Amino acid sequence: MIETSEFDLENRLVAPQEIKDDSDFDFSLRPKTLNEYIGQEKVKENLSIYIEAARNRGEPLDHVLLYGPPGLGKTTLSAIIAHELGVNIRITSGPAIEKPGDLAALLSNLSENDVLFIDEIHRLSRSIEEVLYPALEDYALDIIIGKGPAARSIRIDLPKFTLVGATTRAGQLTGPLRDRFGVILRLELYSHEELCDIIMRSAVILGIACDKSGAMELAKRSRGTPRIANRFLKRVRDFAEVMGNGKITEDIVKIALDRMEVDDLGLDSLDKRMLTMIIKGYNGGPVGLETLASAIGEESVTLEDVCEPYLMQLGFLSRTPRGRCATALAYKHLGILQDGQFGL
Repeated sequence: MIETSEFDLENRLVAPQEIKDDSDFDFSLRPKTLNEYIGQEKVKENLSIYIEAARNRGEPLDHVLLYGPPGLGKTTLSAIIAHELGVNIRITSGPAIEKPGDLAALLSNLSENDVLFIDEIHRLSRSIEEVLYPALEDYALDIIIGKGPAARSIRIDLPKFTLVGATTRAGQLTGPLRDRFGVILRLELYSHEELCDIIMRSAVILGIACDKSGAMELAKRSRGTPRIANRFLKRVRDFAEVMGNGKITEDIVKIALDRMEVDDLGLDSLDKRMLTMIIKGYNGGPVGLETLASAIGEESVTLEDVCEPYLMQLGFLSRTPRGRCATALAYKHLGILQDGQFGL
């Protein structure tokens, strides 16, 4: 399946995927321990037990698979795992490992019990996966040297390590790869209260004055995603400094996000254009994805990967075999009556 390109998302404030402006900002805000990590309580409780048991035995942690929507903290959690184990972490991504030699170089440079983090692990090529299997099970690499009749296989012993894989598309993982993970954890979207705590923590770290009501208003519009919440905090800070006294309040948040066309549920102009086109252009649906994308001038993969999950979670959109349909809740939110006329 085609991945959503960075170009599609780079101007979209509510995109859960990382954009260029996020990297340095997010890095300074990432918690270092499980105690500092806010939310995902079930994941943290189980993970703390697995980590403590592995530490007590002096063994590497079982291989871990983290999956869930983007922006929820999978990369952060992998760094916390390494920190809690007291080992180093090497970070890479599935598309970056192009040849078996790339994987061999990564694995052979690990120290005993180190953590290797592979983001977007579902994008590993099949040839790389085949090399990875013995590394995960036997801590060994089987490498073919040469071609034809002169080709020979050599086995390289590896230090024991923990692979932490992260993916937003767990269904695209092959069965053999998924079966080699001993710990499989799903990250869920955050509640408003958890996001409010994250925003208050980030504000303290960055030295931004922010009251509880302002943080809660930011949280309500952040689509359950910490990455979006922190991005909003950064943008709203500018409005607070220029239009206010430097403090982020509920009124400043409303002014800032209204100007950035993000409504009280976190829907932006693209979400609304999509829903409005279904309702007014196609009588509420059903309408095919490609047709809808052409009608509003967006890539179909952007609508499918970025808009639809949140709209479906809110109950504004349904997917049927015949296409996409807007629900009664979508009509109500946009202020449109069922007959297509705008409500009062």
